[in-house]
Amino acid sequence: MSVDVVTFGCRLNAFESEVLRAEAERAGLNNTIVINSCAVTNEAVAQARQSIRRLKRERPSLRIVVTGCAAQTQAQMFADMAEVDRVVGNDDKMRGDAWRRARAAFDGAGTHKIEVTDKIAVTDIMSVRQMATPVLEGLQNGLPRAFVQVQNGCDHRCTFCIIPFGRGNSRSVPVEAAVAQVRALVERGHPEIVLTGVDLTSYGADLEGAPKLGQLTRQILRQVPELKRLRISSVDSIEVDHDLLDVLAADQRLMPHLHLSLQSGDDLILKRMKRRHSRQQSIDFCAEVRRLRPDITLGADIIAGFPTETEEMFIRSLDLVEECGLTFLHVFPYSPRPGTPASRMPPVEGVLIRDRARRLRAAGDVALAKRLQAEIGRVREVLIESATQGRTEHFLPVAIRGEMPGTLRRLAIAGHDGARLAV
Repeated sequence: MSVDVVTFGCRLNAFESEVLRAEAERAGLNNTIVINSCAVTNEAVAQARQSIRRLKRERPSLRIVVTGCAAQTQAQMFADMAEVDRVVGNDDKMRGDAWRRARAAFDGAGTHKIEVTDKIAVTDIMSVRQMATPVLEGLQNGLPRAFVQVQNGCDHRCTFCIIPFGRGNSRSVPVEAAVAQVRALVERGHPEIVLTGVDLTSYGADLEGAPKLGQLTRQILRQVPELKRLRISSVDSIEVDHDLLDVLAADQRLMPHLHLSLQSGDDLILKRMKRRHSRQQSIDFCAEVRRLRPDITLGADIIAGFPTETEEMFIRSLDLVEECGLTFLHVFPYSPRPGTPASRMPPVEGVLIRDRARRLRAAGDVALAKRLQAEIGRVREVLIESATQGRTEHFLPVAIRGEMPGTLRRLAIAGHDGARLAV
């Protein structure tokens, strides 16, 4: 065994896990498990801690390294765990030097226990101004869909969010470097590329000329004509630029699916969250993208039970599912993060938070089933992800069998089971 990576949290973390695995193995680490942690909720942090304890019980001879957002924001807590041998910062994990230093520390310690004071290797994330721009060799995870990280960090300070303190301020990959990454991945056999970041629609503000996400998207599609499908991950609708909307309307290779960071449907809660959009702006944005691309599917992040949220305020969030025509919901039961302004606001009772999250998820299930039903009888181009599943242009899952992973197939949709389409 060389290096195993256990990933928690977002798709960006999943991409970064592949990068750090390659860097750690290149540095000569072996007999090591890396926990790439998430800090978005208390539950995510607790899951990482539980995983560390379980892995150490099951494989006591292995070294355990913790990195990711939770390691960045709570380095001392992880260093205090007897099972942990090293804590690596969230920017450091993307750079080979961090893993070479880890190997040197392990080699120097031999079989001896590493002292707590020597475990922490975490850079001040707020001092980081540039991104590493790695390109992975071969197919990422052996899957046909590849991720290209073009942005990291966030300059906004939503009152519920700890992520800027785990990721730092916004920084971007130059257009030319991003295009080169996409071209390399296409040449290695990926038919679909996903652009990803922490606050993707803030892309380019730190670069010369301040190119926006729409310009980047246009350049990728123009300069890599062999790319079959380009997908955008999560966006902040208030920041979406006109170029991106133009490309969405004009180029069918940009997939008709957007995931929106909406968070709430109530204006007062949005204000207390320190969001920069209103309820009506969310509804208007969804109507506009549907006018430009009528078949588009929309998903959204929504928080249930934010402090001070009343039942009436919650209903306004629940109503967004229909008013915005959402298909995919990512529901977050509110979780107070230490040090954030929201953690000091009057809380909603836990039983109410859980109930509201359940009701939102139920509405999401109904919305997904409705969209799946509307697909019956249509012919869709399906990217075959594995021996049992593919995805349409709209990111709708399709149950398949007997198809070759990595291929694009035009398939007639015959039915669905409430969660996946059937052919």
